[in-house]
Amino acid sequence: MREIISTIEGEFRRYKKLGDEAIRQVRDEELAQEGPGGGNSIAVLVWHLSGNLKSRFTDFLTSDGEKPWRKRDEEFIFRSVTREELIAKWEEGWAVMFNEIRLLTDADLNRSVIIRSESFSVVETLHRLMAHAAYHTGQIVYLAKAFRAGNWECLSIPLGMSEEFGRNPKGRQKAPGS
Repeated sequence: MREIISTIEGEFRRYKKLGDEAIRQVRDEELAQEGPGGGNSIAVLVWHLSGNLKSRFTDFLTSDGEKPWRKRDEEFIFRSVTREELIAKWEEGWAVMFNEIRLLTDADLNRSVIIRSESFSVVETLHRLMAHAAYHTGQIVYLAKAFRAGNWECLSIPLGMSEEFGRNPKGRQKAPGS
């Protein structure tokens, strides 16, 4: 049975899609551009999130989520990358996570996993990791929107469209004569 796990997986997919769409909108030279006040670039955020997802979800149920091969501090160094390299790194992290989460069932939710030698339930860990992914994806969206300014394609309900969305929340086309 995968009722709860499926909803968690769906939320992870929703955040990935937001990141996909934000990254799609930025220019190649903006991928390495620092955020305001010397903040992380999109490239740094992608390297960090990918490293986190790969480390946490590789052998998710059977090994410590902080792998000895992960070099977390190196994820935060400035890097100039091609769009292809960035997309490959982005997809790599998400693929590890989705491949592992598809193996989970609701019966696994109360099992324990270890992260940095500390024990957590699977459900707690999934919520923590989803919040972490959402946090950094939100930063990517923020930077992309700032870089694109007036050319930004809204990823949710565009400003001024809330009432229309409320009347037709799924974006379905109304049947003729409705």
